[in-house]
Amino acid sequence: MRLDTIVEASAQSSFNVAAVSFAPSARTAWHSHEGGQTLYVLEGRGLVQSAGEEIVRLAPGDVHVTGDGEVHWHGATREDSMRHLSITRGAASWGEHVAEDDYARQP
Repeated sequence: MRLDTIVEASAQSSFNVAAVSFAPSARTAWHSHEGGQTLYVLEGRGLVQSAGEEIVRLAPGDVHVTGDGEVHWHGATREDSMRHLSITRGAASWGEHVAEDDYARQP
């Protein structure tokens, strides 16, 4: 995974914006964000899942919003890379890695 910071939160703006690139099969660990997270898919194909919910496929142009404190993960499919913009407010809280069995359930 590669993260390129575009905007860091400051006195002028509370938002963080980054372009995040995933190689095929790469994904984040389970995590949440104070203030939630918005993903805007730029390239490739990806996946996102919130705790207790089904995995959702992502394609270029898709927007996915997770709420304040909502535990989730996101990344690329097995076959494709993915690049998205990540827009967040506040800090991230990181959890455990996504289990291979859970990742294998992708639609």
